[in-house]
Amino acid sequence: MSLFLTIALVHLIALMSPGPDFFYVSQTAVSHSRREALAGVAGIALGVAVWAALALLGLQLLLHRLAWLERLIAICGGAYLCWLGLKMLRGAMVASASLPTHAVRLANGPWRALRNGLFTNLANPKAVVYFGSIFSAFVGDRLGAGARWGLWVMVVVETLLWFAFVAGVFALPAMRRGYLRLSRWIDGCAGAVFMLFGLHLIFARRAA
Repeated sequence: MSLFLTIALVHLIALMSPGPDFFYVSQTAVSHSRREALAGVAGIALGVAVWAALALLGLQLLLHRLAWLERLIAICGGAYLCWLGLKMLRGAMVASASLPTHAVRLANGPWRALRNGLFTNLANPKAVVYFGSIFSAFVGDRLGAGARWGLWVMVVVETLLWFAFVAGVFALPAMRRGYLRLSRWIDGCAGAVFMLFGLHLIFARRAA
């Protein structure tokens, strides 16, 4: 049980660190709807399920041996985040003071939000390194398959609950009213953050 609590605490700290997933959920909740934000949360949880499963299956070791594959995944993921950031920046640039609800009217729908959430999470190949590091540091060879996949379920559920909480907070009426007053700046900042994350993935050198 102490192993599960330790990994749960480490993962919670990682979730609370702002990243592309956090910015996507918060921006979707405040500009579109809680329903779409929760769909995005489901997509992010699916992405975490994929990365955590691949880490348990040893993908981190494969990426360490095949540096070109890691770089290819990072470049593709970075390009996607840049594209998403450009869309937000374009939306901020065409916004006008007489049309403060443009983002609400341009809502994408739950299925597209789920897809965007999934791709936003999958766009960061460093996630498999993160999960691989956690499992390597805390999970020994003696741990059975049942316990390993129990940890997998735990980190996925923890991710789902945390980002559902984030979506609920940013979907509050007070947050949405604030967004309607500052929509251009919020969308612009969110777009810039996504582009910075994407450019970092594309141009960051692989650690030796």
